[in-house]
Amino acid sequence: MFTTRTPRVVAARRLHRRRDRDETGRFLAEGPQAVREALAAGAVVEVFATPEAVRRHPDLAAGASVVTDDALAALAETVAPQGLVAVCRRVDVPLEAALARRPWLVAVLAGIRDPGNAGTVLRTADAAGAGAVVFAGEAVDPYNGKCVRASAGSLFHLDVVRTPQVPVDALRGAGLRLLAADPRGPVSLDQADLTGPTAWLFGSEAHGLPAQTLAGADARVRIPIHGRAESLNLAAAAAVCLYASASAHRSKERFL
Repeated sequence: MFTTRTPRVVAARRLHRRRDRDETGRFLAEGPQAVREALAAGAVVEVFATPEAVRRHPDLAAGASVVTDDALAALAETVAPQGLVAVCRRVDVPLEAALARRPWLVAVLAGIRDPGNAGTVLRTADAAGAGAVVFAGEAVDPYNGKCVRASAGSLFHLDVVRTPQVPVDALRGAGLRLLAADPRGPVSLDQADLTGPTAWLFGSEAHGLPAQTLAGADARVRIPIHGRAESLNLAAAAAVCLYASASAHRSKERFL
């Protein structure tokens, strides 16, 4: 049984650090749901499981490296780990490959640093039927443990793209209309044209979208606030925008 000192456990534990994830091209996925989706995607290199997890999840732990509870706790980042952690290969794809699939809905995270928000947007984009999520500029690492957990497996369902800047020209060249989510935007969401292929641009809660990105958008769209709340947080705002696009897209399809 592997312990905290077993070399493979030690090596896997280093993947908590971004530097090691970047150098190895690997990351950790924790918990039954994430491991299940990683296995289905063919992204798993190795699974670590406690004896209890092997009994509870024989389908996920087949061929797993059995570890002590202490070793699993060292690999996990949650307070109460569920006994399974997988070492996975990174799944991001080049922007050109993602756009070649002609997605009708794309979420662009421009400089978003909070991993929980980023992972939640990944999950929401997947649920809304988006084809890709682009992590642009100084955005958080999509393979950050908190981001992976917040995505609840959706990281493995759609195209994840990483780019040094918001790829305005490439997105528009792929036939996508660029809509910037902006609380001061002149166009209200309930008046925006969402029927065509769309790329939503989301900025950080603290700083919003850069001026250059706003200037490159086809429209700046605000979510109307009907109550007394000052605003919505990023994850909630993204959910509203992405589902509004999904609703418009499906309504259009029904009439075609």
